[in-house]
Amino acid sequence: MARRIRMIGTTSDKTGCPALFEDLDTGEILVQGEEITDPRDRAQMHGYTEGETLIVVPRELLTRFAPKE
Repeated sequence: MARRIRMIGTTSDKTGCPALFEDLDTGEILVQGEEITDPRDRAQMHGYTEGETLIVVPRELLTRFAPKE
């Protein structure tokens, strides 16, 4: 079954990216943003597994729209 998703907010006026979304059934927060693909950047980050990726999230997006609870 497809997720029921609601846009929480974006700091972009043109592309809609980056943006935060909420899964209405689970409360999970979904992030749309630029993927980090540079191998030098990825080599510095640990703990992600197959099927996961790293996304750039501007601090302003989180401070303005991330849920506080």
